Amino acid sequence: MSGSRMKLELTRVVQGRSRLGVLKGLGKTGQHSLEVPGCLLYTHLGTVPHLTQDTLHTLSPLPCVTQVNLSNIAEHRDVLEEFKDGFRKFAGLHDTVLYCSLHDPAAPCPTGYTTNKTVSVWGSGGRIELTVAKFMALQKTVQADWYQSMADGETWQNTTSRKRVRKSVDRTLAHLDECLLVHQSSQELKGVEVFGVVEGGDILEERIRSARETAKRPVAGFCLDGLQTGSVDQALRIQLTSAVIKELPEYKPRLMQGVGRPDEVLDCVDAGVDLFEGFFPFQVTERGCALSFNFDISPDPERAVLDLNEEDPAGGTQENGDVNLEDQTQMTHFEINLKDTRYQDDFRPLVNGCGCYCCRNHKRAYLHHLLVTNELLAGVLLMIHNTAHYHSFFGALREALANDKLDLLTRRVLGGRSKQKE
Repeated sequence: MSGSRMKLELTRVVQGRSRLGVLKGLGKTGQHSLEVPGCLLYTHLGTVPHLTQDTLHTLSPLPCVTQVNLSNIAEHRDVLEEFKDGFRKFAGLHDTVLYCSLHDPAAPCPTGYTTNKTVSVWGSGGRIELTVAKFMALQKTVQADWYQSMADGETWQNTTSRKRVRKSVDRTLAHLDECLLVHQSSQELKGVEVFGVVEGGDILEERIRSARETAKRPVAGFCLDGLQTGSVDQALRIQLTSAVIKELPEYKPRLMQGVGRPDEVLDCVDAGVDLFEGFFPFQVTERGCALSFNFDISPDPERAVLDLNEEDPAGGTQENGDVNLEDQTQMTHFEINLKDTRYQDDFRPLVNGCGCYCCRNHKRAYLHHLLVTNELLAGVLLMIHNTAHYHSFFGALREALANDKLDLLTRRVLGGRSKQKE
């Protein structure tokens, strides 16, 4: 593990925190690279929800890292073992890097089923209990390029006691040590990278202890767990994240789990986070909504006039009414609800200037019609747009860091938040 091929090369560090760079040496042969800050490609069993592989690859650029999770895969272990050639080939994924996480970031995970020796994942058939031996056997079967170590992450509820949080950190470190022991002696996992998991709930001392101890282990990077949307206050998340990152080596990547909202992404990047899970477009699509927020930082006199007059060039941020930003199931200020009757005769694209297939060929009124008639095409078109819009946001984020425009980007993204509601 000390000879890890995965290397983070930083080109800029803004104000000592926000990092711009390239994560190199990805994949078993090291031929792939991923720009940071960046996000992974979210999938269900290797497939982006609603999209075929052909449809997906009309979108460009896509991240080179595809995320799968054991919540979806564990119940298919027997089939994968019989197949023998790993999950990437089984799912028809070709030129991509495979990252295997423990849980599905877009699905709620029941608590109360973790022991000193096991964690549980939840598939379509119910709960599956994993020991370290079963967890590592699954990793050998999946044959991912990197995976998240086993962890006790059941401390995100604000009623969790200090004693329970301490136990979760101890368990997670013990799991990591056992996983590394098996990993280092396994020929099947040669060339595969391991990310250690930082736990600690909302207790600063435990977060720091978890980060400090995990950093001592031979891991390629770090997953920051238990800070997902709705689990902690946004200000507390940044305080905890900033403290954790001070304990982590600069040259190893930090992946934030369970955070996808654009405002939260910006806060986490400002605190020093490099990578995010790309599940947010799927959640928005499932709500029958379209991402519609402004991240254009190019100089444009016409746009400046629009902003001055507090008009919404994307056509969405003023229309959302009162929403709950702490509940992952609720609509956010960054999307428009196309089921609303106001869109039945709205003949604009989802977002003016968006180059995705949906915005180039269809209008809001048509998407409204598809949604209210429960047509499957609605999910396809919305997922195309939401995926394209979200990944373009990360491109704008990297551009802003490269050109000292992060403050401008933040004002653009959050612009609608301060406007008067209808």
